[in-house]
Amino acid sequence: MIRQILGVLALTISAAFAVPGDGPGEDATPAEAPYILVLGVAQDAGYPQAECYRPHCMRGWEDHALRRTATSIAMVDPESHGAYLFDATPDMPDQLYRLRAATSLDEPYSLDGVFLTHGHIGHYTGLMHFGREVMGARNVPVYAMPRMREFLSTNGPWDQLVGLENIELLDLADGTAVDLRGGITVTPFLVPHRDEYTETVGYRIDGPNRSAIFIPDIDKWDRWEGDLPALIREVDYAFIDATFFEDGEIPGRAMETIPHPFVVESMALLEVLTPEERARVHFIHFNHTNPLLIDGSEAQETVRGAGFSIAAEGMRLEL
Repeated sequence: MIRQILGVLALTISAAFAVPGDGPGEDATPAEAPYILVLGVAQDAGYPQAECYRPHCMRGWEDHALRRTATSIAMVDPESHGAYLFDATPDMPDQLYRLRAATSLDEPYSLDGVFLTHGHIGHYTGLMHFGREVMGARNVPVYAMPRMREFLSTNGPWDQLVGLENIELLDLADGTAVDLRGGITVTPFLVPHRDEYTETVGYRIDGPNRSAIFIPDIDKWDRWEGDLPALIREVDYAFIDATFFEDGEIPGRAMETIPHPFVVESMALLEVLTPEERARVHFIHFNHTNPLLIDGSEAQETVRGAGFSIAAEGMRLEL
C-alpha cells in the first residue's frame, strides 16, 4: 500500500484543540493505544450554513470559535503512525490540519485510508482535495461499498481521481470486516437512508481494547432491521445521527420529507439502557438548526440530564 504522507513538520498540540470530552474514556488514552478523534460534528453543510442569517446562525458568523465542521471521525494508531478517516468532508483541509496537530508525533503520520458512508455532499466530496489541483496524492486507499465505488468510478470529477491514481478504490461488503494494523477491524453495515446515488452504511470499529459504532446518517430507527439498544450494549461508544433535535425545528417545512431520527425519539428508544450504557451514546451530525450546537441550551441539559453524551470536536476515545 502506498501511503500518503501528510506534512513534514512536527506540530505541537495547541490549546485550540484541547476540546473537553463528554463521555467515558476520552481523557485516559495511553500514548500508544489507538484512539478515535472527533474531527467534525455538524450536518453536511457545517455550521453556520450558507445563506443562513437567522439568529441561530449569526452566532457562528460573528464568533469563529462557535463554528463547526461537517461530521467526520478519525481512527489514529500512534504505534504505526497512521490514521484513517471516516468520511471525506468538504472541510477536509481544516480537519487534516487538526488531525496532524492533535497527533503531535515526532515523525510524520500517514493517511492510510478513508472509509466512506454514502454519497451525500458532506460525506465524500472532500475527496476533491486529493486531486492534482490540491494535494496531488498517490493511491490513497478509499474504502467504498459497490454502488459508492461505481459512482466514483463513472462520474466526473471523481473518476479523474481514480484515473490519475490519486485514490485507490477498495471494496467493502455488508457485514464483512476489514482487518487493519494494530489489531483493529472495521465492519460496514447497511442502514436505510436517501440512497439516490449510493447505498449508506454505518461502521463498527473494533480496537484492541474497546469498540465503537458510527452511524452519522440514517432514516427513522424503525425502518432499520438492526436493534440499536442491543448494538449499543455490545460496544463502548456509539456515534449516532442527531441531525434534528425534535419535530418542528425547521419552520414551514414538513420534516417527514427529510427523515432522520429526532434526538428526542432516539432518547425514548434508548430509555431501556442502564445509565452506564446511555453514557456510551454520543449524539453527532447536528443540523444548523439543532439547539445541541448551543452550549448551555435547554436541549443540551435535557440530553445530559437523561444520561447521554454530545460529541465535541477534539474528543478522544481510546480503542
